[in-house]
Amino acid sequence: MADTEVNIYADSRTYYSTDEVTKPRKFLIDVEETKRQILEQEDTDGDNQITIHDMGPKTLPVGTLDSGGHRKYEIRGTYMISNLLQELALAEEHGRKHIILDEARLNENPVKRLSRMIKTNFWDGLTRRIDAEGLEIICADPKNRTADHSPRIYIPYNEDEQYHYYTNLAETRPHLNLQVEKLPKEITPEYVKSINDRPGILALAMQKHVDIQGNITLKGVPFIVPGGRFNEMYGWDSYFETLGLVLDNRVEMAKGMVDNFVYQITHYGKILNANRSYYLTRSQPPFLTDMAIKVYEHLTEEPEEKKKWLEITIRAAIKEYYTIWMSPPRYDPITGLSRFYPTGLGIPPETEASHFDHVILPYAKKLGLSIKEYVAKYQSLEISEPGLDEYFLHDRAVRESGHDTTYRFEKRCAHLATIDLNSLLYKYEVDISEIIRLIFNNQFEYNGIIETSSTWSERALLRKKRIDKYLWNEEKSLYYDYDTSKKEQSVYESVTAYWALWAGCASHEQAENLVKISLPKFEVLGGLVSGTEESRGTIALDRPNRQWDYPFGWAPHQIMAWRGLENYGYMTEARRLAYRWLFTITKSFVDFNGVVPEKYDVVTLNHLLKVEYGNVGTDFKFVPREGFGWMNASYQVGLSYLTHHMERALGTCTSPEVFFKNREVKLPPMEYKGSIDLEESKNHEESKNHEESKNQEESKF
Repeated sequence: MADTEVNIYADSRTYYSTDEVTKPRKFLIDVEETKRQILEQEDTDGDNQITIHDMGPKTLPVGTLDSGGHRKYEIRGTYMISNLLQELALAEEHGRKHIILDEARLNENPVKRLSRMIKTNFWDGLTRRIDAEGLEIICADPKNRTADHSPRIYIPYNEDEQYHYYTNLAETRPHLNLQVEKLPKEITPEYVKSINDRPGILALAMQKHVDIQGNITLKGVPFIVPGGRFNEMYGWDSYFETLGLVLDNRVEMAKGMVDNFVYQITHYGKILNANRSYYLTRSQPPFLTDMAIKVYEHLTEEPEEKKKWLEITIRAAIKEYYTIWMSPPRYDPITGLSRFYPTGLGIPPETEASHFDHVILPYAKKLGLSIKEYVAKYQSLEISEPGLDEYFLHDRAVRESGHDTTYRFEKRCAHLATIDLNSLLYKYEVDISEIIRLIFNNQFEYNGIIETSSTWSERALLRKKRIDKYLWNEEKSLYYDYDTSKKEQSVYESVTAYWALWAGCASHEQAENLVKISLPKFEVLGGLVSGTEESRGTIALDRPNRQWDYPFGWAPHQIMAWRGLENYGYMTEARRLAYRWLFTITKSFVDFNGVVPEKYDVVTLNHLLKVEYGNVGTDFKFVPREGFGWMNASYQVGLSYLTHHMERALGTCTSPEVFFKNREVKLPPMEYKGSIDLEESKNHEESKNHEESKNQEESKF
């Protein structure tokens, strides 16, 4: 069945019917009865989805509108029948007994359908606000394994207005059982550990709002969550989600994401791993400056208002740069590079109950204790075990890196100056330099000190020298992490090496070597793989797959590589990789009832993964509601890289192996972009050139 349905959209007339189509068909459908028939006949595995794994006949007669439902037409194939199920489920939710359905809705080009669903449905499904209306949804935390499941919100110590708002809410809506707590002025690892048995959501930005009675109240600034069990605002997820939001003309939502990050830096000292209490000591990869630039370029406010907004945002980014990434313990004074090195105590509470059993078991056995007994004594400090302390230091660092988990970082992450983090900080330095020069006339005040463009550009040049010295391997034509403890390069080959191209810190020669020599190590059928198979090593029962290793591919790695390759003029490669990734997403969307999951096995093009944490986004009934945050964004961003010819091929689910066979595409050379430029005239010209290049490439196919 799977083999016969690869190109389900290729020719709807010959695949679905041999009748000559003279006008668009419309169907008159009994909602309840047709849904019952589909599930009874087609959902053979009982998962409330119609997929290529179901063994039904994949054909269903439905009545045509012009015959009053008497003349039947057969709907055929997984894609059309699963789309019909989705439409029926939505109609049922709205109380509809009968609907008129256009055939074009069922046979919609899957690329158009998915992009439309992301823009009009998925972003809404992932939108959250922390206020009276949104509190019940956002307080739900599937990761909370404590006995106390009361909804709880933590308020910064100096946010009296918010504290009054939430305490009043708790009093006037007692059914919520809302617990409101104020954070101390100084948030220490000891304090964070002390509230791990009382986890809660952390307050975010609010704005004044006039309600329908004319009363002034507070309303939460909305944000996007990744989806599934990740029901809070995450650090680096939010950057990639913002790229998709901007493309889908949801600029206000994107601006709100930035505003919430500024709030986090102001009140919690950092952009958080996510806004839950157990993440208070942990950050994530920093993207704020580029995020702010992308939003700034699309704001429609008056110039002075836009400038003021950018000033507030960049001041927060500078604070984050100085106090988090350029301060101990994250800053390494010997190399001058930075590391993921969060503070914190004890066992990360958000993990699954048995996640660390294999680590703790040897220590428990040594003392004749059960794992449960040992954990209780270790957490209460009755037991001191430096080896375990070291393990959890690195584990927290892995989670701060966003790559939890991978053998790349196993038992060493806090000691690694990584290419990803230092590329991001180089980009901060370049961005801040350019913003100060272009927007603030080379005068930007921070904490009573005038920051100049030249100071920040010098920092960027110095970091590039250090990256070249410690992270670049000339012999292997690849960037590697540097172990600041062992004073040696890591040997793990990671696709995050291409973040250097995104940041613009590679030379032309380094970029050429990264593309011509190293790219084949990571490029597979479905896009870019996180790391090489050789680097991952052997997989066994006692050494299982890790989700950020081979053979898995992730949306942020794809987007960063596309943008990086584009920066250095390698548009052919960027488009080829984008097509591979979008094919992976589209094929699953078509074959599996509209699924858009968190990640893929990009070697076998599989999303049904037996790996730690499973695969968020696959467990839904009838209708996909959210997709997954950065996966949604990667689809919208990826489409902007395809030529019209590539997009048409994608719509017919043409495999990359078929599409690229015997195709040698020669593109006109592109100018190296280097650092960002905020001048609107140049933005307009680059957009124009991008479209011209797109059209020129199409003519080559």
